[in-house]
Amino acid sequence: MLDMTFSSIFGSADSLVGSVAASDFLLCCAASVALGAICAAVYMFRHSYTKNFVVTLALLPLIVQMVITLVNGNLGAGIAVMGVFNLVRFRSVPGSAKDIGSVFLAMAVGLATGMGFLGLACVFTVVVALVNLLFVLTPFGRPCEPGKTLRIAIPEDLEYDGVFDAVLGRYAAESELVEVTTTNMGSLFQLTYQLRMREPELEKAMIDELRCLNGNLKISLGMTPQARETL
Repeated sequence: MLDMTFSSIFGSADSLVGSVAASDFLLCCAASVALGAICAAVYMFRHSYTKNFVVTLALLPLIVQMVITLVNGNLGAGIAVMGVFNLVRFRSVPGSAKDIGSVFLAMAVGLATGMGFLGLACVFTVVVALVNLLFVLTPFGRPCEPGKTLRIAIPEDLEYDGVFDAVLGRYAAESELVEVTTTNMGSLFQLTYQLRMREPELEKAMIDELRCLNGNLKISLGMTPQARETL
């Protein structure tokens, strides 16, 4: 009775589903769900995330498996596979590099389980998980000094172009003005810099000099979101 579920009502269809046993298909589904959960766990390790994205990532291998199983053996399989990979655009906003990498990992797992290579899918997932843990837990790719976000409030009548460059040049290895906004009903400007300190212990000295230039208004210095992810 269960095998009839995998038969097309049109009599015949050029698809792997028509020749696969129900038990084998359910085994592939179970593998996709389990490996999808592992992919989601790898993504969540020391990384900020939302429940919606994690659940979608865990389900992605199962969805890709179904698509690949349906089109396998069809002349248009290549075009269909490319369409599946376009699912990477399911996010409404651009994601981080780790988001995109995790989506491709889940898709690769779904491709493997959809073709019946369950052992290969398991080995691939385990290898990627171990390599990810190795890279995250070691200093590999971590900047020598984490990036910082510097926000300086200035009076509206202060010509801010280049006024802080000399101070930042002495204390920061690199700095860039990335945003200028108005605050306090337009009576103040807030300058946002991305910078990398030469030496962390010089932060107070830098802030003290900046206070002399901005009239002792508010100054904040904190880590960038990207730097927090590396911790």
